[in-house]
Amino acid sequence: MAGPVIAFTENIFPTLDSAKAALARLNPTLRMAKSTSAEDILEVARDADAILVTYAKLPRDLILQLTRCKAIGRFGLGVDNIDLPACKEKGIAVNYVPDYCIREVSDHAMAMLLALIRKIPLSNKVVQAGRWEMPVVVPIRRIEGTVVGLLGFGNIPRLVAPKAKAFGMKVIAFDPYAKADLFKTAGVESVDFDTLLKTSDYISVHAPHTPQTRGMMHADAFAKMKKGAYIVNTARGPLIDEPALIAALDSGQIGGAALDVVAVEPLPKDSPLLGRDNVILTPHTGFYSIEALDELQSKCASDVARVLSGEKAVYPISA
Repeated sequence: MAGPVIAFTENIFPTLDSAKAALARLNPTLRMAKSTSAEDILEVARDADAILVTYAKLPRDLILQLTRCKAIGRFGLGVDNIDLPACKEKGIAVNYVPDYCIREVSDHAMAMLLALIRKIPLSNKVVQAGRWEMPVVVPIRRIEGTVVGLLGFGNIPRLVAPKAKAFGMKVIAFDPYAKADLFKTAGVESVDFDTLLKTSDYISVHAPHTPQTRGMMHADAFAKMKKGAYIVNTARGPLIDEPALIAALDSGQIGGAALDVVAVEPLPKDSPLLGRDNVILTPHTGFYSIEALDELQSKCASDVARVLSGEKAVYPISA
């Protein structure tokens, strides 16, 4: 007997073997959209029982045209590409995977910060160009005893904290939604936003992207930071006001930045962030490892299978 129809909006993975294995018990019919346009998604998803989506947009107009959909699974941490209120109206359960790459992103944030502090990319650039010159990286501060401020204290920054402590850093964090016992357990001082800005030698951004957090690292925020402080962003690009960051880099108020995410991806070829020795850029790769992608596919698809089987999702999200 044929099982449910499950539509994929796109495939960014080397294979979908882990997702297919998680769905196999349903004996599903799988469909793949030709592109992420609304028309192509609706062609495969209009009468589908579930949708699996990565980066494609699922706006209200599209969701209201779904006739049989019971579940939408997001291959990722956030759901800002899905209109949750529309899903609620249609009775569609939405699930995501909030913990699949927390080790990878916390490692990436820490690696970018260390590379920024020790000026490793600049040193490599100089040596690769045939120059053996230490003065080009002067000055570099000792890491031990410096203060790293975590903007957000969810799963990822709670893994950054012990890694930073291992290098002798003091860790503080701002997160008005995190409970006091989380800070106490982690041995991290909870501070307000202004204190985070004024006290930190480095700030690592880990907040979710919401209307309230969009552009929260703006000109006034940079002005309150220590002169020459560093900023790292492995969360969402729009959390940082990029023109304000560029101005702060130009003035020397901000000493350096390490960005795995930017406001517009891919980064425009004429971006003022390019060509700077004190800016490290990676192409939104902080989430990646072979193991993380397998875990992402398996957890997301398993929850869709649970919902279609009348069971509760492990990682549900509500509007």
